[in-house]
Amino acid sequence: MTRPYTASKADDPWSRIWFDTTPRHLAGPGDPRHVTQALRAGGWENYGDPDFPHVVLASPDYRHTLVLEPTADTYGSWWRVSSERWYASFGGNTPAEIIAGFTDPLLQTTPKVEPDIWPTLQAAGWTYERDERGNERARHPDGITTMERSATLTSDYFSWKAEVALPTGLGGHNRLWHAYFDDRTPRHLLAGFATALVDPAPVSRGHYDVPHSHLVTQLERGAQGEQLAAAHEARLKASRSTARKAHRSAAPTARPPSAPAIESITPAARGR
Repeated sequence: MTRPYTASKADDPWSRIWFDTTPRHLAGPGDPRHVTQALRAGGWENYGDPDFPHVVLASPDYRHTLVLEPTADTYGSWWRVSSERWYASFGGNTPAEIIAGFTDPLLQTTPKVEPDIWPTLQAAGWTYERDERGNERARHPDGITTMERSATLTSDYFSWKAEVALPTGLGGHNRLWHAYFDDRTPRHLLAGFATALVDPAPVSRGHYDVPHSHLVTQLERGAQGEQLAAAHEARLKASRSTARKAHRSAAPTARPPSAPAIESITPAARGR
């Protein structure tokens, strides 16, 4: 029995006309499957409740989890990625392609040397400054996009934040999106995020399917359904290959925690 036809964004990339959209960091959320299906292809399992509007993914060794829970506030933290040691979150308007820069390395072998993040931003024309307390900040030439590592005034605990904040004209700001990372987040994940953030390549969006159309340029027409589907399938194939290579190179003595740890995320999901 085939399912009845219902218009849905789940039918993408076939359901609309696509436009090459730049800059990518202002292009809006895009298709979350760019992130979730790549992790699934790499062996992550979905423990979400199919009757609840969320996605709950866990890595094969249960060391990492991703939760996507849309809320009424698109500026809130829709995406949450965590391990036993660190935590990261992303707002609903954060482009999926930029989030993927952070999550894709979770399928890869951890590098022996952790990279520095700031040179990636500086090479893309961002300004960089560091104060006497060790707070670091980089700003995009557009003046509204920043990434920083800073501590609060009352604590020496550092954390990372990236955001796009639009001026209101009254001295205030409204956030388009934000990303938060605690300071224990592996630097190679932050480097992947920064690399995706400054990537000049356009992303595919429907015409005006962006939070603020005046901030972006949309060129007729970008790659369409068949081309986008083929590119996505190639991405999933690459994710499978990357995960297999990482698994083969992992230490044979490494043992994952017991499966019941996942039940603390979503007990109702057991058995699916």
